[in-house]
Amino acid sequence: MGKARPAAARRKGPGAPAGAQGGRARPSPNPFEVKVNRQKFPVLGRKARHAVGQPGVSRARAVQKRTQTLLKEYKERDKSNVFTDKRFGEYSSNMSSEEKMMKRFALEQQRQHEKKSIYNLNEDEELTHYGQSLADVEKHNDIVDSDSDTEERGTLSAELTAAHFGGGGGLLRKTPLQQGGEEEKPRSRKELIEELIAKSKQEKRARQAQREGALELTEKLDQDWKEIQTLLTHRTPQSENRDKKEHPKPDVYDMMVRELGLERKAQPSNRMKTEEELAKEEQDRLQKLEAARLRRMRGEDEAGDARKPKHLSADDLNDGFVLDKDNRHLLSYTDGKMSIKEEQSREASDGESKEEQGEDPSEEDPEDSSDPEGHLDLESDAESEEDCGWPDREPRQAPGKRMTSNGHKAREPARTELPYTFAAPESYEELKSLLSGKTMEEQLVVVERIQTCNHPSLAVGNKAKLEKLFGFLLEYIGDLATDDPPDLRVIDKLVVQLYNLCQMFPESASNSITSVLRDAMHEMEGAVEARGRAAFPGLDVLVYLKITGTLFPASDFRHPVVTPALVCMSQLLTKCPVLSLQDVVKGLFVCCVFLDYVSLSRRFIPELINFLLGILYVATPNKHGHGYTLVHPFRTSGKNSELLVVSDQEDTATWQRRGLSLAWASGLKGQTKTEANHTRLSCLAVCLALVKHCMLLYGPLPSFQTIVRPLGALLTEHLADGSRPLELQELCRSALADVEKHEQCCRPLVCEKSKPLPLKLFTPRLVRVLEFGKKQGSSKEEQERKRLIHKHKREFKGAVREIRRDNQFLARMQLSETLERDAERKRKVKQLFNSLATQEGEWKALKRKKFKK
Repeated sequence: MGKARPAAARRKGPGAPAGAQGGRARPSPNPFEVKVNRQKFPVLGRKARHAVGQPGVSRARAVQKRTQTLLKEYKERDKSNVFTDKRFGEYSSNMSSEEKMMKRFALEQQRQHEKKSIYNLNEDEELTHYGQSLADVEKHNDIVDSDSDTEERGTLSAELTAAHFGGGGGLLRKTPLQQGGEEEKPRSRKELIEELIAKSKQEKRARQAQREGALELTEKLDQDWKEIQTLLTHRTPQSENRDKKEHPKPDVYDMMVRELGLERKAQPSNRMKTEEELAKEEQDRLQKLEAARLRRMRGEDEAGDARKPKHLSADDLNDGFVLDKDNRHLLSYTDGKMSIKEEQSREASDGESKEEQGEDPSEEDPEDSSDPEGHLDLESDAESEEDCGWPDREPRQAPGKRMTSNGHKAREPARTELPYTFAAPESYEELKSLLSGKTMEEQLVVVERIQTCNHPSLAVGNKAKLEKLFGFLLEYIGDLATDDPPDLRVIDKLVVQLYNLCQMFPESASNSITSVLRDAMHEMEGAVEARGRAAFPGLDVLVYLKITGTLFPASDFRHPVVTPALVCMSQLLTKCPVLSLQDVVKGLFVCCVFLDYVSLSRRFIPELINFLLGILYVATPNKHGHGYTLVHPFRTSGKNSELLVVSDQEDTATWQRRGLSLAWASGLKGQTKTEANHTRLSCLAVCLALVKHCMLLYGPLPSFQTIVRPLGALLTEHLADGSRPLELQELCRSALADVEKHEQCCRPLVCEKSKPLPLKLFTPRLVRVLEFGKKQGSSKEEQERKRLIHKHKREFKGAVREIRRDNQFLARMQLSETLERDAERKRKVKQLFNSLATQEGEWKALKRKKFKK
């Protein structure tokens, strides 16, 4: 009895709904399509998601989905046309058909009556009649083409109308006069047209004469009116004029507006020439001057005719008229006889000398320079004056002899004159031969002309030549610095040419400077390895260091040329001991160069402070040794520990402050004891000035007080010594005032206090239990990383699988299309064969019937 209810429940009528329990009816799967994935062993708590599957149903769904998407795209792969329905509201379900039609009509009207200008607010719709605007029709602008100048414009005469529009019959008709005179012969059409043309011309002349007469009468009437108008002018009495208000004076603004209106407009100027064009013009100018110099040197005077004075004839009106080529000679009379006089004009020679002097802007004035050309010009002027102005003092020479003597005189200054064109030197010896034996101005002119004649824009190989010229000039400057005495003025002027070449070729210039500094460092390192110390380098290396800061930016944090130069100067101040006054001068010069390098970047140089501290130490007589410590290359005791100490009071009293000459770095020979003491005091003055400059430079640093504390101690000792000159004592006081002016803004480093150890407490130790298996012993981040890697690998495999199935689906579709095409072709071929066979049979049957007959 207990099992009857479930059995009844299982037995339901055929009409009962499948979802009586509230759920949707599911079709029972085919047991032959169900696949069960068996597990090796059951795991408690794990849900098996893919234990049972239906591969057939899944495959059918995939094929259906690909048919709807991939197959559709495959069939439309070569089709690009797309129909877009842009009708307003066509697919809008919120609008009725009437609303759609009204909206479309409004848009069409708006499109037709769209305004031409969005700023014209008064623009209305334009009404038309048969394609013509009503506004134009109302104006009645009927254009009539007529050549007549009469008042009745647009009317044609009866004769003209009859001649042109009546077929010419009117011209042949007889007039009443012609009818009366039967005796006259009838005229031809040509004669009648000529008569008509003559009449029209006569009428036109009559109208012109009438118009001219009217104009003459009008002018005469105007003149008569002017004469009468002067009599009709009414003069008001002065009393009434006083009562009237005065006319207001023009305002300042009105006056300025009138001035601006009448102001002259700016004229367009010529365009600026490029660097290549300027170089080409300069080269052409120098080539012309060089050709003229060579002609003068050979004695050829092609411009002699141009220097001759303009001869005046007796009929000259003195109106400034000049012929292009005037080969005439001056006609003069001497003692009643005609003679031809050949002279040279002083103005021509003066103009030529001025032109030659103005060609080179780098040369100085002839009054200041020692160039012999100026004296030669004066001599030639004096000779020309003697020849032209005073013919009675000397007997007149023959023209041939005079020309020979003038050519000989012009040849000598041309030989001594500098050439205007120079070829770029290929070696240092060639450059030295060009510059040796010349003054400073001439050397600068030669170098400048070499650059001008070999500009990179003039030829292909000029760039390499000028790059070599930079190295040759650098070597020449080194030779000038090593001379005894060194020619520092020429070096100072040649730095400008080096700067110009460096701006043109920065890479080659940096390579040349770097190679020079590298050689100097190698020599110093070799001397340190061999003797344990190195002497200060020569003046040439010091000049190279100064030039480096001039040619390249020294404020960069890191530079391929300036940074090695800074390292080189640091090595000089730390590895080169100070053994003589010459070494002191070199070291102070390096300090000056150091300060020039770091004046903008304010980079702290400890070697500079240490060297100045050592110089102050060797100049202190009574050393206490408190508050400072000397470092290499200075020593607290020894032969050179009192190198700059001056004990002679007379020399101290006679000393006057002056700057140190860089020539002293090459050697101090032949100095007396007094001169040596003066040099020591000058070195000390320069050192104090550098110390003050360093204090101004490094004042903003937080560690300023710590840096200058040793210097302050030595300055105090110098100030305590009363035997120093007043200028040195004043320098010491100002330096100490600068030190006291800056407050200490940094705290000394102190070890951090240790934290107190806490009491030991029994805190439970928490240990995380990790899962066993592949994920054991990894952190949370590592687990997340492994999970993402696993997910990426799974998705990648799924994507590859789907792509492979898509390719297989497309291959099946292509194969089916191919089979369909082949089957269709086979069917058509079979049909053709059948039709041909039928025709062949019919033809044979017809043929048999014919034979039977």
